[in-house]
Amino acid sequence: MIYFDNVSKTYGDDTPALKGVNLKIDANEFLSIVGHSGAGKTTLLKLLLAEEHPSEGTIFFQSDNIHDLKGNEISQLRRKIGSIFQDFRLIPNKTVFENVAFAMEAAGRSEGEIEADVPHAVNLVDLGHKMWSFPRELSGGEQQRVAIARAIVNQPDVIIADEPTGNLDPINTYEVVQILKKINDLGTTVILTTHNKGVIDSVGRRVITLEDGKIVRDDPTGKYVI
Repeated sequence: MIYFDNVSKTYGDDTPALKGVNLKIDANEFLSIVGHSGAGKTTLLKLLLAEEHPSEGTIFFQSDNIHDLKGNEISQLRRKIGSIFQDFRLIPNKTVFENVAFAMEAAGRSEGEIEADVPHAVNLVDLGHKMWSFPRELSGGEQQRVAIARAIVNQPDVIIADEPTGNLDPINTYEVVQILKKINDLGTTVILTTHNKGVIDSVGRRVITLEDGKIVRDDPTGKYVI
């Protein structure tokens, strides 16, 4: 599904962020990426989203060379990938329903589709009872679950979760991880980056470890080893 073929990325100051990365991610896989700050995790995700271009190598999403895509083709690629971030990125003056609906509106979905699909996504993250609440009325864990609903509402092929539990306490962290596992069980590929050893160990799926821009470990059912 996703393939990094000998990918390197060097920034303008000659700082290497990735070095000769070869990585295959299968459809419906749950992959965790670990590594110290500066190891290359964020660069890898930016390359996948076509926010950065590789200095060397090729990245394929399905049959497409990501960095051969132009304009509208890049927009179509990004609609196949839902993103979740550490800082939630909700719109403060919109309700839960409106925040999730915004992602569908941006994708050009119809009002009927929005009315049907938003409640389904919100209920999937167990927030149906908060449908008309504003972000300020929600806990941090609830806000992150809204962000997950927004990421999945357009039924993407892949979810990228970049440090999604970094601002959460252990209980909310556990709940978010269980939701990501549920989404994966329903058939969506999940790519998770985290520094949290407990998260990695509880997921119990494939783990790759980045160090100085290189993959130094690839464990099929790994634990956090740095």
